[in-house]
Amino acid sequence: MKQTLLLTALSIVLAGCAATPETASEAAATAEPAALANDYPTRDRVDYVLECIAKHGGLSYINQYACGCKIDKIAEQLSFAEYESARTFVQMQKTPGEAGAPFRDPKHSKDLRGRLKDADAAAEKACFVK
Repeated sequence: MKQTLLLTALSIVLAGCAATPETASEAAATAEPAALANDYPTRDRVDYVLECIAKHGGLSYINQYACGCKIDKIAEQLSFAEYESARTFVQMQKTPGEAGAPFRDPKHSKDLRGRLKDADAAAEKACFVK
């Protein structure tokens, strides 16, 4: 009896693992957005989480989890290149005078900073950051 159940379970598992060419292409098509959401380098994710934790009162499990959730939500909305450019524009727009103008004034800079701000606000709501 136990052998029959074990063989039945094994056959179900193995049948679920088999992929036809049609199924494999469908899986590849659906896996693409997930790959884009995870294209952020680990170092940049960790930097974001540490900055977020410091901003929200220090290290605790709740802050760590919420801040990790936040960068994941941002990664769903912005590619890493967009995120990196937006962060650069945000940091460099504070440069006073004409030196900061290339980071403050171009439409591309304003658009990316706005998208980052919107993504950050949505992530903060979704992840219950306090």
